[in-house]
Amino acid sequence: MATLRDIKRRIKSVKNTQQITKAMKMVAAAKLRRAQEDILSARPYAEKIKGLVNSLSARVMPESNDFLSKAGKGRALLATFVSDRGLCGGFNTNLIRRAERFVEENPELDVGYYLVGRRALEHYKRRGVNIVKTRSIGIARPSYSFAHQIAEDLIKDYKEDRTDEVYIIYSEFRSALSQRPVIERILPLATEEKEEEEEQKAEGILFEPSEEEVLAELLPKYVEFQVFRALLETAASEHGARMTAMDAATRNAGEMINKLTLDFNRARQAAITKELMEIISGAEALKG
Repeated sequence: MATLRDIKRRIKSVKNTQQITKAMKMVAAAKLRRAQEDILSARPYAEKIKGLVNSLSARVMPESNDFLSKAGKGRALLATFVSDRGLCGGFNTNLIRRAERFVEENPELDVGYYLVGRRALEHYKRRGVNIVKTRSIGIARPSYSFAHQIAEDLIKDYKEDRTDEVYIIYSEFRSALSQRPVIERILPLATEEKEEEEEQKAEGILFEPSEEEVLAELLPKYVEFQVFRALLETAASEHGARMTAMDAATRNAGEMINKLTLDFNRARQAAITKELMEIISGAEALKG
């Protein structure tokens, strides 16, 4: 049975842990607010540029640009966006599982991994997979220059015929309690079917110098911003997952402290009762 000193030491340890988890929750909440603002600012532009690229790609010949059409050889580059740190519940695990499920569902693909975030490297480095490159996200807010570097690497591998398709896997932020792993193909461009009304709008737009040249200039920017959006979404999802996990950890610590305090009081009462019994027994013995 644990002694009073052991229980007291454990209560102190749990209280210290509770203070840490509470502080981490507050920090994550503050970062989440900034990340949400970044997401809300970026999403409209991301949707707009995606719509424009889809509209243009439907009006040009696929053979006019490698970003639209390429003879595939079954090679794919999978850019996986996770975090550098843990203590965020199942955030990283869910993303990695989504990546592994994609590979299982497409056994015909020869997959190479472009890992963004140390947690992905820790998972894959002992599994004998083809790791093309790794990057650390860091603790700062995602920057467009960082997204530009990643996009340059992905585009370079695609243009130099080291891969036939490029996919990104990231966590779409919905709320602090909900994050959804998403996989998208960004190269070659996965064009979407447009409704008749949208096609009519596109027909009324004139492009200068030409649709092909505008699209060729726009496509690298499109890839860059999709990568930037993936970084922003993943950052917001990480902070939301960490805030939720630390809130749960703080509450669990409080419950443990209450239980340990009850155990401590019971053990102290038992010790006092034992001492009283020894005193009474000694007094009775002296009387005898």
